[in-house]
Amino acid sequence: MTTRRSSADSFATRVGRAWLVAASVLGVSANLGAQESSPRPPAPGLVFAFEARVEVGPPLEVGQLPRGLRRIVPILRGTFEGPGIKGRVIPGGADWQVIGADGFSELDTRYTLETDTGKIIYVQNAGMRHAAPDVMQRLLKGETVDPKLVYFRTVPRFETAAPELQWLTRAVFIGTGERYPSEVVIRFWRVQ
Repeated sequence: MTTRRSSADSFATRVGRAWLVAASVLGVSANLGAQESSPRPPAPGLVFAFEARVEVGPPLEVGQLPRGLRRIVPILRGTFEGPGIKGRVIPGGADWQVIGADGFSELDTRYTLETDTGKIIYVQNAGMRHAAPDVMQRLLKGETVDPKLVYFRTVPRFETAAPELQWLTRAVFIGTGERYPSEVVIRFWRVQ
C-alpha cells in the first residue's frame, strides 16, 4: 500500500505542478494581451556624441576564407570631436573585415582615442556595411561613392578609467559611417 500511495502522491504532485504551469502561462498570456492593447511607449531618441575622422591605410588581404575575404585595414591617425570632448585617434588600430561574395562586410574595428586632456579611451566597434553589388565593388576598389548609397552602421563599446568620461561606458551607442578612399568618418550617437 505504501508503494501505491507514493505513486499516487507522485502523480498528484505532477498533475498539480502541470496545472500551476498552465495557470501561470494563461496568466502571462492574459497580461500580454493587456499589454498589446495599451499604447506603445515612444522609441528611444539619439543624442550626438562625437564624430571621428580616421585616416586608413591600404587593406592587407589575408585571403579567401569559408565566410568570405578577410581584410585588415590599418588605422593610421585621425581626430575626433563632439560636445565637450575632442582629441586624436592614436595610430595602430585596425579594422578586421570579412567581405562576402556580394560585398556584405562584417566589421570588427579596434582602436584607441586620446582626449586633448590626455585621457585614453579604448574603442571596439562592431558593424556592417552593404550596398547594391555595383556600389560595393566600386567602394572595395577604393573609389569614391555617395555615402547615401551605403548602409554602414556600427555598435561601439567604449572603455576608459577617466571618471569624467564614464558616460561613454554607461550607455548604448550606435555609429553611422562613411567610407572614402583613404578616410572613414564615423558619427557616434548615444541612445537615450
